[in-house]
Amino acid sequence: MKIFLTIFLTVFLAELGDKTQLATMLFASDNRTSQLTVFIAASTALVASTAVAVILGAAAERYLSFLPLKLIAGIGFAAIGGYLVIEHFAKTG
Repeated sequence: MKIFLTIFLTVFLAELGDKTQLATMLFASDNRTSQLTVFIAASTALVASTAVAVILGAAAERYLSFLPLKLIAGIGFAAIGGYLVIEHFAKTG
């Protein structure tokens, strides 16, 4: 249960306020669109994209087991964060 909660909270917090959530909110705000349809479509899309991530992660672990994958993931997150900070300052001058 601990690993479930860790993964849930990490993904939940990472998804708050991202572009996917904002797009879903825009679809749900259209009164011509069923909110149930928006929920089912967005949920299915998130499940599918998560399945791809799990499959790729399992393949990476199998074929790259000699590399410290947690270190690579950490560097990847740091690189994405650095890119977003640079992009923000480039846009704001």
